Amino acid sequence: MYKIFETVDEVSRYTARRILNRVEHKPGAVLGLATGSTMEPVYEHLVQGVRQAQVNMSQLTTFNLDEYIGLGATHTQSYSHYMRRHLFDRLSLSEEKVHLPDGMSNHAEQACRAYSQAISALGGLDLQLLGIGSNGHIGFNEPHTSFASRTHVVELSEQTRIDNGRFFTDQAEVPTHAMTLGIQDILEAKEIMLVITGRHKADIVAKLFHSGVDEALPASALKRHHDATIVLDSEAAALLPHQGFNAKATAG
Repeated sequence: MYKIFETVDEVSRYTARRILNRVEHKPGAVLGLATGSTMEPVYEHLVQGVRQAQVNMSQLTTFNLDEYIGLGATHTQSYSHYMRRHLFDRLSLSEEKVHLPDGMSNHAEQACRAYSQAISALGGLDLQLLGIGSNGHIGFNEPHTSFASRTHVVELSEQTRIDNGRFFTDQAEVPTHAMTLGIQDILEAKEIMLVITGRHKADIVAKLFHSGVDEALPASALKRHHDATIVLDSEAAALLPHQGFNAKATAG
């Protein structure tokens, strides 16, 4: 299902409201979280919503999609640092209940298996939040990743490293590998929200819309899911066909 809003702010408010509703109805929810510039306004609205409604987040458990290999938790470009800055510290979430892949592990494959197993042990993810890369990756699952994949080590494509290089002082500092939740792990979430904003994502949005289910386009796996919502702003939706998309949603 596609939901199109006029602005990034409306997209972010709607997404945050959906997450908050999930937690209000199930305080012990297990959330799959994502990083990146698209998620920053989502987390800002989520923090505001939690504070305004005085929602108790103490029972919440989170698992992040991915982490760079070779960046420790204190590195300013690690996803652990990102999550603490934008969400965890602001909501005083318990360290025991927030999880990210261990990019500094000396036993990476074992750590990957344990990550997927930890999610399964809790009954799976109640809601998985996703962004999309310009090549269609979700998490760091690059094109041609098996849809049956579990948490694994991935060599980042050159395009992904270029895209992410804007966050680093030097392109050479961008890690070459990462740990990422597998596509099968993602598809087992009870609900999925793919959030896409900005004109620079319009091409991949159009490609996803017209694509069949194909491992060459990782995000197309979501077409197999029973409860996946693609949330767009008007810029990201600019190349979608007008028929059936004339009525834009309202954030409420």
